[in-house]
Amino acid sequence: MFAIVKTGGKQYRVEPGLKLKVEKLAAEPGSHVELPVLLLGGEGVRVGTPFVEGAKVVAEVLAHGRGKKITISKFKAKVQYRRKKGHRQPYTEILIKEIQG
Repeated sequence: MFAIVKTGGKQYRVEPGLKLKVEKLAAEPGSHVELPVLLLGGEGVRVGTPFVEGAKVVAEVLAHGRGKKITISKFKAKVQYRRKKGHRQPYTEILIKEIQG
């Protein structure tokens, strides 16, 4: 059984036992979060409008962190304009415990 869930403006295909990094969630490590289900798959497919009624995915928050640094550079010729900036995107690592529905 698998499900398509939505979190942080993105959609993920999840199965029980899967670890994944999602946009940062406001939850403490060790706590459980429930994610809304857009599509439930397996023997039969159930598509939600927009979410599947009575279905949810329970996940455990493992840790919070920050991704790899990316560097942004701006440059304009002949005017001595140069800018350099870095960014690290925060994330939450979760473990999918069960799919209910």
